[in-house]
Amino acid sequence: MKNNRQSFASFIENATSYLLGLLAVLLALIVLFVYLLAGGSLPQLAAPAGEVLLAEVYEGLIPQEDLERLWQAPDWSTVADEPNALYIEYGRELIANTSEYLGPLGKVKAISNGLNCQNCHLGAGTVPFGNNYAAVASTYPKVRGRSGQMEDIPKRINDCFERSLNGSPLEVDSEEMIAMVAYMEWLGKEVPKGEVPFGAGLIDVSYLDRAADPIKGKRIYDAYCASCHQEDGQGVMRFDQLAYTYPPLWGAHAYNDGAGLYRMSRFAGYVRANMPLGATVDNPILTDQEAWDVAAYVNSMPRPSKDITGDWPDISKKPVDHPFGPFSDTFPEEQHKYGPFPPIVAAKKQAK
Repeated sequence: MKNNRQSFASFIENATSYLLGLLAVLLALIVLFVYLLAGGSLPQLAAPAGEVLLAEVYEGLIPQEDLERLWQAPDWSTVADEPNALYIEYGRELIANTSEYLGPLGKVKAISNGLNCQNCHLGAGTVPFGNNYAAVASTYPKVRGRSGQMEDIPKRINDCFERSLNGSPLEVDSEEMIAMVAYMEWLGKEVPKGEVPFGAGLIDVSYLDRAADPIKGKRIYDAYCASCHQEDGQGVMRFDQLAYTYPPLWGAHAYNDGAGLYRMSRFAGYVRANMPLGATVDNPILTDQEAWDVAAYVNSMPRPSKDITGDWPDISKKPVDHPFGPFSDTFPEEQHKYGPFPPIVAAKKQAK
């Protein structure tokens, strides 16, 4: 009996100690809560010597200090003050929802493949290094090496309709063309003539010392891209069948082989800073190698063909990754498509 009384007393003593400790913790939490509610703050944790806190690690594609000088589109809320505001607004709508107006079931006419301009020019052409329109107004008209001719903005827009949208050109005096030109000119209204602002177009991805590999690219595609663009590359059609929620990357409704993204460096640059969904220039997801390889895979797949026999009349000006001959060097078409590109770059420099 004595032992039972001693055990019970010990239990009471331990339970009392536990409850007192718990009460002390609760009181401390209440004090801390009141302190924070009154405007207090917790001390910053210091990183161990020689280490950097994860939050401080920057792995963007440009120096962190250059983020502030990235081109930014004008404030959309100011459009109403423009004398041609209705055209600018319609132009943006056409860029964002091209297929609704000009796709296979277009409200205006059917002249394109169902893609929207902003499938390639992100955010209706406003995203830094997202293939934006920052330098359109400041650099056009200009002579382009691909055509060997002076081109204005309507000609450049129609190039996209015939290549990226695998369709037919718009009449240059149509309401739609006037609106898209007005929108692009408004986007670049603050860029001095002749200048290309930082963040315009696409980011340059360093050349690999090997050929881009479609087989490796398929693994990247399956892991990062197929969830949106689908395993068969045909994308996801919107519920109303007027446009794609996620665009096809190959097949009958994709960009044709005359489009800019059919060049490996252009596709790799687009992917590196913008894909998969959520990637940005300051927070990329894929590496350089992965971007090149997935570009090789996508652009190895079948797609519509365009007559490009008139492109690059001066063959010496062809980009190193233009995949169709003839060339002014002795490298084969396959190397001009997949690389490695450094030997071609070196040969071009020597030729000059």
